Amino acid sequence: MSAPANEQSTGVFSPSRAQIAARTLRTDRWWLPPLVTAIGLGIFVVYAGTRSFVRSAYYVADYHYLTPFYSPCLSTSCVEGSSHFGTPLPDLPMIIPLAFVGLPFLLLFRLTCYYYRKAYYRAFWLSPPACAVAEPHAKYSGETRFPLIIQNAHRYLFYAAAIISIINTYDAIVAFHSPGGFGFGLGNVILLGNVILLWAYTLSCHSCRHITGGRLKHFSKHPVRYWIWTQVSKLNTRHMQLAWITLGTLMLTDFYIMLVASGTISDLRFIG
Repeated sequence: MSAPANEQSTGVFSPSRAQIAARTLRTDRWWLPPLVTAIGLGIFVVYAGTRSFVRSAYYVADYHYLTPFYSPCLSTSCVEGSSHFGTPLPDLPMIIPLAFVGLPFLLLFRLTCYYYRKAYYRAFWLSPPACAVAEPHAKYSGETRFPLIIQNAHRYLFYAAAIISIINTYDAIVAFHSPGGFGFGLGNVILLGNVILLWAYTLSCHSCRHITGGRLKHFSKHPVRYWIWTQVSKLNTRHMQLAWITLGTLMLTDFYIMLVASGTISDLRFIG
């Protein structure tokens, strides 16, 4: 039974498109990339969601290691020493993550990221699951209606992500500590590496590229902005790789701090 005429006006089921019974004529394993993407994103969501709510083993007092999933920690519910910016907020119920001030902005920044849109549109919404493969949707309205119209806020969420990256940088600097003063260990290497990669991902964002060089008609009249735009453009070519790498470094950083904070392992110290 064919779909109503008003539902045939858009998408791959339009009467103006070739009427092919097969979903696709591709013979390769086109379903593998969206499957791998769904598994990868699913692992991160489950891990990060769980760790953000458990409220245990997220801070190492001796070395001032604070996991990114709990930064900034601004509540009196935070363990002593983990609030690098004070505790202006009262105790929070367990249903609210301690880093609720920053986590929503980071989540929205990634959800509205141009690369992640492609990734989860294909992996979870099958829109479309792959090139030359029909999607199971009769109509397509783009990002013009709620909730997808929120994707247009990405350029503004970039500023929030930059601020949180500054906070993560401060956390990494504060972590050069030991009970006797200055200290340096494997945890510092992991924290610092994570921050550098987070900055690379944030600055490689398409919004950052537009901020640095957008709306310019003559690059020759703005040599400084042109140079910055050029550097950001170089990073932008690695945006997809950085998007995945930083998911891995975030989990690695949190997992290592969890192991040290819980006493499962001891931090490998180089100084102090």
